[in-house]
Amino acid sequence: MTVKEKISKKKVRLEMYYTAEETILGGAQSYSMGTRSLTRANLAEIRNMISVLEDEIQELENLEKGKKPRKAFAVVPRDF
Repeated sequence: MTVKEKISKKKVRLEMYYTAEETILGGAQSYSMGTRSLTRANLAEIRNMISVLEDEIQELENLEKGKKPRKAFAVVPRDF
């Protein structure tokens, strides 16, 4: 699978998550009938996945442009 194909698939998936977020914000997250209730999705999880997909798309687009992938590092403060 090429980088362009990966970007395309992730963008389609991201649009689905945007639609899910809009649906939940419109009041369709959960409902109850008598003693039964149904929760369709967790808004926090959807927003987290939107953020992850946006980051992944950005990294793939940068890779496509020839930029090097980000490298994670940590800084540990110390008292001397």
